[in-house]
Amino acid sequence: MLDFAPDITHEFIPPMPETMDATGLSFQFMADLALKNAGTESTITTQALADRMMLPLYLAEELMQHLYREKMIEIRGRISFQNNRYSVLDRGWDQINRLMDISGYVGPTPVSLAAYSAMIRSQAKPDDVIGPEEVKAAFHDLVLPSSLLQTVGFAINSRRSLFLSGLPGLGKTAVAERMNNALQRPIWLPYSIAIDEHVINIYDAHNHERTFDEDSYDNYDRRWLRVMRPLIIVGGEMTLENTDLIYNRASRYYEAPFQVKANCGTLVVDDFGRQRVEPEQLLNRWIVPLERKVDFLTLHTGKKISVPFEQLVVFSTNINPKDLVDEAFLRRLGYRVIIDPPSEKTFRRIFERRAEALGISYDPSLLDYLIAKYMVEKRVLKSCEPRDLLNRFLDICTYESLPPHLTTDLLDIAWSNYFGMSHA
Repeated sequence: MLDFAPDITHEFIPPMPETMDATGLSFQFMADLALKNAGTESTITTQALADRMMLPLYLAEELMQHLYREKMIEIRGRISFQNNRYSVLDRGWDQINRLMDISGYVGPTPVSLAAYSAMIRSQAKPDDVIGPEEVKAAFHDLVLPSSLLQTVGFAINSRRSLFLSGLPGLGKTAVAERMNNALQRPIWLPYSIAIDEHVINIYDAHNHERTFDEDSYDNYDRRWLRVMRPLIIVGGEMTLENTDLIYNRASRYYEAPFQVKANCGTLVVDDFGRQRVEPEQLLNRWIVPLERKVDFLTLHTGKKISVPFEQLVVFSTNINPKDLVDEAFLRRLGYRVIIDPPSEKTFRRIFERRAEALGISYDPSLLDYLIAKYMVEKRVLKSCEPRDLLNRFLDICTYESLPPHLTTDLLDIAWSNYFGMSHA
């Protein structure tokens, strides 16, 4: 939940629909959804249905009165003005069974594809320019060169894609994950969208962090939620099929693919080149969306729909970019950054900050000893290794019941267990 009051002065708020036409959906679709929702309980009040469908009370009652006239439901009693108690009749149950064979979606009323597209495009770019101070704040826990922070700021503001490359363990994933931290203003997101009788689920509690501050807004459309800008990370498990609509044959409605759920946020393709899809295939799939900010998805009926492709896409790889794709592809990917191994000075700063954060004490000469070990074994300094070595040291302290004071002997044990040792 947000710990600050939302700024509603420069924000478009989805207005509460005052008529059926204002929902952007057909009356028949709404009536069918109302009947399916009514069938989830033995009896249901108009107010309960309105809360379930995220509609104003008067629209929910209009739908129930229509179903009553069609002899799908009966009135069991009056509670208050525009709030009656209903139960489904046999004719209604027969209709519910037919409807569930077409679409098993039951829940909040979807929004139209047109409304979703318009809202996403209006929120795609940050309302305010993300400046150097905001970028520094987002990366406050990392030690990075100012030139890298500058390029990251360019990518965040422009929403152009970013291609990060470099050896493993240099912090590419850490950089990619924190880019989204610079985007503080929440967005409006619908529970789902409807195309004809098909429903596509958009809101995902796992990937979308709700702000729960919607009640700060007057007369907003309850079919929309406020969420923080999403950060979605996909790795080696990704396939080309994952980039299209996912049709659940049991529930008979769709789940939006990950790039749609990342709209208005950041999508990180981690370990690019190690997915279960060839890099060139993935880039061929996304080359038009990356350039034109629109993606095309296919319903199981064969019908194609266009949806916004409005997220910051970050590709992170430890493979040489020239071994993945040709220069023509790279040219279309926006910004490119090569992350180099840290200098000795930077490595020391990373170690010092990490040790301080973990409450670990040590003699200053220990760092000289550590750097010398790298030189002797001809190892490349890597940004992740101060964290990893200190974590191994804490494991030793826990096992041996030792205070968190790092010595050369304990560092040697941590080093051996991290880089590997013979136990012969």
